[in-house]
Amino acid sequence: MNMNIRITVENDTLSATLDNTRSAHDFAALLPLTLELDDYGGIEKVSELPRRLSTEGAPAGVTPAVGDLAYYAPWGNLAIFIEDFSYSRGLVRLGQVQGDVAPLRRKGRLTVRIEHETR
Repeated sequence: MNMNIRITVENDTLSATLDNTRSAHDFAALLPLTLELDDYGGIEKVSELPRRLSTEGAPAGVTPAVGDLAYYAPWGNLAIFIEDFSYSRGLVRLGQVQGDVAPLRRKGRLTVRIEHETR
């Protein structure tokens, strides 16, 4: 079953859906989280996580698209893609932001709150 989360960026709230994978469930277990996201190559926003996530059953890598939430296993960090990118070994998709990622495209460090969405 997919899990719904919300990402709050300043005054904007984004909805996202986590995949039904071991890695995504492991990430969901960390929520709620307040993270500092930094620009990385103009393609993604990244942040360290409080601990490493399970990659059991994950493919060797993925080709991320705009809005993908992913875990970069070699570094142990969260990545939220603001642009499409090429296949990346060690990248594990966690889920997808629904709709426009414009609030995440703001330059510089962003403080975000990620939490379970309650309906």
